[in-house]
Amino acid sequence: MGAAAIDLLYWRNVKQSGAVFSSVLLLLFSLTQFSVVSVGAYLALAALSATISFRIYKSVLQAVQKTDEGHPFKAYLEMEIALSQDQISKYADKILLYSNTCMKELRRLFLVQDLVDSLKFAVLMWLLTYVGALFNGLTLLILAVVSMFTMPVVYEKHQAQIDQYVGLIRTQVNSVVGKIQAKIPGAKRKEE
Repeated sequence: MGAAAIDLLYWRNVKQSGAVFSSVLLLLFSLTQFSVVSVGAYLALAALSATISFRIYKSVLQAVQKTDEGHPFKAYLEMEIALSQDQISKYADKILLYSNTCMKELRRLFLVQDLVDSLKFAVLMWLLTYVGALFNGLTLLILAVVSMFTMPVVYEKHQAQIDQYVGLIRTQVNSVVGKIQAKIPGAKRKEE
């Protein structure tokens, strides 16, 4: 994760983090009420209204003051925005690598290469059926965004206590998993 993203999530610049957080939440909440097409159209109309109004304002200001500043967005119009072949190739390679890794892992889990991992995956999928019954994907996305902007700050302020409780939970989970592995034949993990 880049330094700019970390600074946003840890609220190093409160105004910038607040602007990003509120914009993303506003977008997600609007998607809960309206379709993606409507939200996209409204955002485009808002952006066009702002740029057209600014262009007209600058034109009137230039006419009244009798200046010749030119187009107010000239610098942005002349900016190069094309993606290079190298950039496209780099991102395509990353997507290909990620896709292949995911397919290999899913094959390994579904074809029970390791019984313990496949059982863990089955429990996860079973839990996700309950999560899916309670929340839709957009609600989970909203919860994820809120967590991304709150959890790092909370962890930073209360790191010692959180680490202590996570250690206790990890010990308990490892103890239960060890007992289950001991009772199920063929469930013991191979030493790597």
